[in-house]
Order: sequence, then structure tokens, then C-alpha cells
Amino acid sequence: MSTEHTKSIAIRLADELFNKGNLGIVDELIASDAIDHNEPAGTDCRQHFKQVATLLRSAFPDLHFAFEDVVAEGDKASIRVIMSGTHRGSGAFFGVPPSGNRFEIQQMRLVRIINGQMKESWAVIDMLGWMHQLGAMPPRPAAGGEALLRGH
Repeated sequence: MSTEHTKSIAIRLADELFNKGNLGIVDELIASDAIDHNEPAGTDCRQHFKQVATLLRSAFPDLHFAFEDVVAEGDKASIRVIMSGTHRGSGAFFGVPPSGNRFEIQQMRLVRIINGQMKESWAVIDMLGWMHQLGAMPPRPAAGGEALLRGH
């Protein structure tokens, strides 16, 4: 499989699932034995991705994934995504009731594509920034906070 094909599958999966809400794409583009390394061992990856997409699209009806960078080598693709939306859907998100707040955060995802399907997934998501923007946590400190990182 070419690196361009690997990239196209990774983008198509995220676009169809999160931007368009097409849950059926999961069974087509995620292997039945796929592993999401951010979840406990034994998690049904297909079911998990369907649940996450449903939760996100319910909490953020205008959810949008913008694909900023996609880099592939061999059977792996790395994607930098800007996720955005407005917290106005029904129900809570991680215990936070709908706030009406808009968010925009970054996510980095690495996927391994085998035989046209995602076989493995790793992600880094700015959850702290997300919770700040939804009003669930106090805002990040202004200038001067870097001193905390240096141990002063």
C-alpha cells in the first residue's frame, strides 16, 4: 500500500466519522481486531470509535475536524487535527453541562493501516485546553506561568 493510500484512509475515516457522523464507516475502515492504545486492553475499538463519535457529535453539533498535517511512512500515518465545535448539544460532556462555549484544540493521532483498515491508533489530545475552553476549569495563567515549568 502506498503512503498516499495510507494517508487517504486515515483522513477518510476521521472525516466520515467525526465530520459527517457516518458510523457505518467504522466497520469498513477499522479492523475487527484493531487496538486503540489510549484505551484499556480488550476495548472493542470499533465500538469505542462509534461511541466517541456519537458522544462528540451530540455534545458539539457543529463538531469539525480540520486536517492540518498528514505525514505517512510505510503503514503509518500521523495526523495533526484542529478540532472545534460549540458545546450546545444535549447532555453533559465529561460531566460538564452544555455551556454554549466554543472550543478549538489540537489533536495528534498516529494510525497504522493494514490491508486498507486501521489496525492501531495512538492519540494525544489537549484535554486540559478543552476543559478550560468549556469553562470546566479556571483559565490558564497569563504570562509568568512559565516560571512554574522552570521550577521557580
